[in-house]
Amino acid sequence: MAYNASVSFVPLSGLFLKSVNILTMLDTRPLLLETDFPPLSRTSLETLQVNLGYLCNLSCTHCHVNAGPKRKELMSREVVDMVLEFLEVKNIRQLDLTGGAPEMNPHFRDLVVKARALDVEVIDRCNLMILLESGYEDLGQFLADNQVVITASLPCYLEENVEKQRGKGIYDSSIEALQKLNALGYGRDPHLQLNLVYNPIDLNLPPAQAGLESDYKRILKEKFDIDFNQLYTITNMPISRFGGMLLAKGLYEKYMAILKDNYSPANLETVMCRSLVSVDYLGFVYDCDFNQMLNMPLLATSKPKPHLKDLLDENLENRPIAIGDHCYGCTAGQGSSCGGALND
Repeated sequence: MAYNASVSFVPLSGLFLKSVNILTMLDTRPLLLETDFPPLSRTSLETLQVNLGYLCNLSCTHCHVNAGPKRKELMSREVVDMVLEFLEVKNIRQLDLTGGAPEMNPHFRDLVVKARALDVEVIDRCNLMILLESGYEDLGQFLADNQVVITASLPCYLEENVEKQRGKGIYDSSIEALQKLNALGYGRDPHLQLNLVYNPIDLNLPPAQAGLESDYKRILKEKFDIDFNQLYTITNMPISRFGGMLLAKGLYEKYMAILKDNYSPANLETVMCRSLVSVDYLGFVYDCDFNQMLNMPLLATSKPKPHLKDLLDENLENRPIAIGDHCYGCTAGQGSSCGGALND
């Protein structure tokens, strides 16, 4: 399924795109590697999170993978087959697909179908806009037919805040996509789960997840008759574009102070890196998606940069996790993970 370069859902002016590229060049990695964050070790492996590539129909300012329409990196068929082998051999019950827009990988649908045949729960981290793109009109029905869990980005219920992060016109199109999903049964049929993701604006930590979820549900229902299952609040990480913005505006130290001042040791028990492995589009493995973007390979093997094939015969329990100062982002306040708040 080819990407249509002329689609209207890349609402970025040339100036904005140039700004995004400049922010990407400002790298926080050297500042994050030296850390006083406490050591962490792995528990049993439950989730395989797979980045299918950085190609995306959007370029969002809070995106921690620098995804966009001009990115060419996509997972190959060979690596997709290795993902399926790993799921079966290790009896992994949850496959979390991310990107970019994971649906733009030409092997996305085959991976979903074969993973579901293994009785693996599949999560699609969807930006919603992809459902309205030319050539993807049947995507929603495909996801419903395979009972894929959709975790969709809607960084706020307010139009102004959404468009500040994702671009002009995105809010109305997001609402249209959510209504399309509701019409297919998502958020209403117990077998079709629809979750939304909130990202805060500027230097703020997410508010209490339960209270914000109530606001989302009330406002989206009253204004648009939209239903969904859960809201996930996720802290913005000081890496990639968001990290570049912090450096460009001289706000990096202030933001890190906010994360560290709100550090909660209770969140160490449930951080996602303890039970998850993150796989990049080439098949190399990391303790989490954020470590992947910082090029901090999995520490749980003797390989300096382990590949998914190296883990087939490995037991990762009690092995150390690669840490940095960005880990304070997952443990500040109520905590943050790909599944939302850790304590709420």
